[in-house]
Amino acid sequence: MTNRRVLLRLAALAVGAGLAPLSGRAVAAPGATDAAAFVKATGDRLVAIVGANAGEQQKRADLARILDASVDIDGIGRFCLGRFWQRANATQQREYLQVFRAMLVTNVAQKLGDYRGVTFNVGRTQPRDGGDLVATTIDRPNNEPSHVDWLIVPVDGGPKIEDMISEGVSLRITERNDYESFLNNNGGNIDRLITGLRQKAAQLASAD
Repeated sequence: MTNRRVLLRLAALAVGAGLAPLSGRAVAAPGATDAAAFVKATGDRLVAIVGANAGEQQKRADLARILDASVDIDGIGRFCLGRFWQRANATQQREYLQVFRAMLVTNVAQKLGDYRGVTFNVGRTQPRDGGDLVATTIDRPNNEPSHVDWLIVPVDGGPKIEDMISEGVSLRITERNDYESFLNNNGGNIDRLITGLRQKAAQLASAD
């Protein structure tokens, strides 16, 4: 997985510029100041985990809590499945969202060590799709700065990350295209996608 894809998953990336938020969401924007503060706080918490003197299991647990609190994982997961979400039955939807979350946490946790010494700077905020798009710059030692935009929308009364755009590439659109390609090549078999994602998550976890 490329560093660009890892950065996208720190949203967590599932999750795009120019797209409306999913139906059923509140439409009031959280406010530019609040959105920027939320992104800064989330970034600082991620940086703290990277630099913490803790075991990998503890770091993974801390990371999972941050992602659950800060990222609209279920909303992004539904978006990534696209038109196939409505074709899935209730059991498939539940199992898919579970493995989608596991993939997100595992992918990010596996790469935490690559981000030691990172600094996280918040830039311009602009309204976008019923929320706010917050520009950030992520600096790592001996690497070119990475520019990541975070789409923040209100979900269940609080701000959540709905998408991340790195170098113009949207997490959730990238993931949706990957899933759609897989399903189109496998007869729309959602169970096969779930099994494939579960196997991949297990492989990544065993490589930690």
